[in-house]
Amino acid sequence: MFENDAQLGENVVKDEVPNLKNFDQRLRDEAHEDISLEVPQGEPTSKTQIIAIYGKGGIGKSFTLANLSHMMAEQGKRVLLIGCDPKSDTTSLLFGGKACPTIIETSGQKKIAGEEVKIGDVCFKRGGVFAMELGGPEVGRGCGGRGIIHGFELLEKLGFHDWDFDYVLLDFLGDVVCGGFGLPIARDMAQKVILVASNDLQSLYVANNVCSAVEYFRKLGGNVGVAGLVINKDDGSGEAAAFAKAVDIPILAAIPQDDDLRKKSANYQIVGTSESQWGALFGQLGEAVGLAPPVRPTPLDQDGLLALFDAKDTGGDYQLVPATDMDMRGKKAAPRASLEVVYDDV
Repeated sequence: MFENDAQLGENVVKDEVPNLKNFDQRLRDEAHEDISLEVPQGEPTSKTQIIAIYGKGGIGKSFTLANLSHMMAEQGKRVLLIGCDPKSDTTSLLFGGKACPTIIETSGQKKIAGEEVKIGDVCFKRGGVFAMELGGPEVGRGCGGRGIIHGFELLEKLGFHDWDFDYVLLDFLGDVVCGGFGLPIARDMAQKVILVASNDLQSLYVANNVCSAVEYFRKLGGNVGVAGLVINKDDGSGEAAAFAKAVDIPILAAIPQDDDLRKKSANYQIVGTSESQWGALFGQLGEAVGLAPPVRPTPLDQDGLLALFDAKDTGGDYQLVPATDMDMRGKKAAPRASLEVVYDDV
């Protein structure tokens, strides 16, 4: 017991302050660690489809995945949903807004306690869907991509490759396709990729970036392809459909921009069920996801992406105007006396 409140406060503060001794060196050591995650070789032992879903942050990946996985389970499929976004919000809709313990967080707590992580500590279920969150480091305390790698290493220790599921759905942040976030594409961890986008330039820019990553690794001998595009918040303007046609990938579903969907999503209500008016839409999406083959996309360059939109809306008709040294010096833009020596012709 502490002798007084002052001593208690001192110890609490001491525990909350992170150990910053040699912090920069520890970060350098972590950056140089070898990534030990191995991709199984040889013939697969099961017919599990591992599908990575990419999209711009806030575009509705979690909404789409929660409802898709729930509908797949209603269709009799065994589904595992894994959130691979440091925000750890993939499963919040599925679990009625409740945050489930992440694998990274639980692993750290168990390590301190000298205990092993068990599947019941990190995996939870609803409506036939099994779901978990990999999680990530706190802000300023590590690399999110390496957190994803560490999370998959822990999954392997829990027996990931021995689990029996029809579908494993991986929810990845599409804005970043480097390091751990690119694992499904770079290391053939998934058979195919699904893109979620809307009729706006930023979400299609992200989708195009993912297509570029898929094409890059296909050139290096990879096998991952794009199964198709899910258009979310579709207002009928057609840019996302034009993008899918341009990069030569199919449209798996178009989820309309509807106030009923917005309200139900905000209230953590599942609409991917036969009891909902949207059940048929997600039922068709579930079937399309299972049947769609992985294809090799033809990503666009920046001008090609801008060409999908009216130049009046995007400013795509703007011509680059080079800056000058006089522009950069502003108020000090008066001509300077030259130090150059000029010799008169004799």
